[in-house]
Amino acid sequence: MSSESLPDVQAAKPDVEVGLNRVGVTDVKKLVKVSRDDDRPLVFTAEFNVYVDLPSGRKGIDMSRNMEVTNEVLDDLTRDPVYRVEDLCAEIASRLLDRHSYTTRAEVEMEAEYMYREETPSTERETQGFADVCATAVANGDGVRKSIGVEVTGTTACPCAQGMMRKDAGDKLRELGLEEDSVEEFLDEIPQAAHNQRSQSYLEVEADDDVHVGLDRLIEAARDSMSSRIYNLAKRPDEHSMTREMHENARFVEDVVREMARNVSERFELPDDAVVTMKQENEESIHQHNAYSERVMTFGDLRRQIDG
Repeated sequence: MSSESLPDVQAAKPDVEVGLNRVGVTDVKKLVKVSRDDDRPLVFTAEFNVYVDLPSGRKGIDMSRNMEVTNEVLDDLTRDPVYRVEDLCAEIASRLLDRHSYTTRAEVEMEAEYMYREETPSTERETQGFADVCATAVANGDGVRKSIGVEVTGTTACPCAQGMMRKDAGDKLRELGLEEDSVEEFLDEIPQAAHNQRSQSYLEVEADDDVHVGLDRLIEAARDSMSSRIYNLAKRPDEHSMTREMHENARFVEDVVREMARNVSERFELPDDAVVTMKQENEESIHQHNAYSERVMTFGDLRRQIDG
């Protein structure tokens, strides 16, 4: 019996006629090349999840056929370098919607580790940094909505602990006979100790298909929201620079999300209905729990709050 004469079981009515929001394939790995101006493209391994919706009167989505279409679309669109991974997801979602006559919605998720080059803060040695990237796109009859998000690692110093240490230092300096002006000058010049956290910042922008958000700009905005950046390579002068910067910019987990909001407001021009997601998690050094803060808001509301 030829495959053409086999019954289309997936097109039959299911025993329970309930429509499903997301049916598809996950963990599809593909090489993606990201073009850069005047430089070689970056190549990294991306992992895709691809879904379509399923109406209540259809049993299945032809999984093997769907995987064939998914592979065909991904291979076609990842063969050449792309400029924005979120645009790649948007194009994949649009093509999948066109190729599935019974669906009204197609969704694509992509995760990858992104490598960028930078210099250490004091010794100016070249090193590599890494960010986790998540891009999504949803296509329906009204168009495409896409998002691009990054998660980066940095450090924070606790303002509360630093305040207590500042008081101890001030009391001791006064006990040693220093004048009040000298005490305040010393404390303003030399940042005091605090307990520290390795921190994870997540920043995401969701917008319509015609809006373009730079991946590197997102990474910069997220990294600059914490007390200090960290680097894959650090000589002693770099360690000194990072430690001092960290304690000069002591921030609570709540402060980091608010700083992220300010960075987005100052560095991006987005439509009011773009949705900004900001998350921060600090791995506490002197507690057995982590600290967490989050805010999700439209860019219009963010601007209005920042501008007062």
